[in-house]
Amino acid sequence: MIKEDQHNINRKIRAEEVRLVGDNVEIGVYPLKRALEIADEQELDLVEISPNANPPVCKVMDYKKFVYEQKKREKAMKSKATKVIIKEIRFGPNTDDHDYEFKKKHAEKFLKDGAKLKAYVFFKGRSIIYKDQGEILLLKLAQELEDYGKVEQMPKLEGKRMIMFIAPKKK
Repeated sequence: MIKEDQHNINRKIRAEEVRLVGDNVEIGVYPLKRALEIADEQELDLVEISPNANPPVCKVMDYKKFVYEQKKREKAMKSKATKVIIKEIRFGPNTDDHDYEFKKKHAEKFLKDGAKLKAYVFFKGRSIIYKDQGEILLLKLAQELEDYGKVEQMPKLEGKRMIMFIAPKKK
C-alpha cells in the first residue's frame, strides 16, 4: 500500500536543487523555489520521485490521482493472482477396493475443479512395515488419475505419512 508520506511532496522536499520532469515541463535542473513555482502555475504537486539521485528527481503531477491509480493497479494485480487450493485425501496402507474407488472419485472431482491434490497414506503404530503397500497404492492412484492431473511430487515418506502431490492438468 502507498503511504501518504512515502514521497516528499511540495514543501516537504529538502533539496536545494532538483531535476524536474513531467508533462508540459521543460526538463532540467532548477532551484527548489522555481520548481515549486512551476508546479503551482500548473495547479499540480511537485513530487520527489527519486530522493537518492544527485540532484533529486522531482515530477510535476497530481499526487492524489497518482496514489489512486497506484492503489487501483495493486488491486488489479492482486485479483489476477491465482489462489492455489489443496485438497487432501487420506488412505491407510490396507485400504480396501471400495474405499479406494470412493476416494479416487473424489480425487477426480478435485482435479477437475482445478485444485491440487495431496494424497497420503497414514501409517499407525506398526503398520509402517507396510510402507511398500502404501507406495504401490499411491502410484496406482497416480496412474489412474493421469488423465486429470500430473504427479508433482512422487510418493515420499515423511515421518508416519507417505505423501504425493498431483497438480491438475491445464485445460
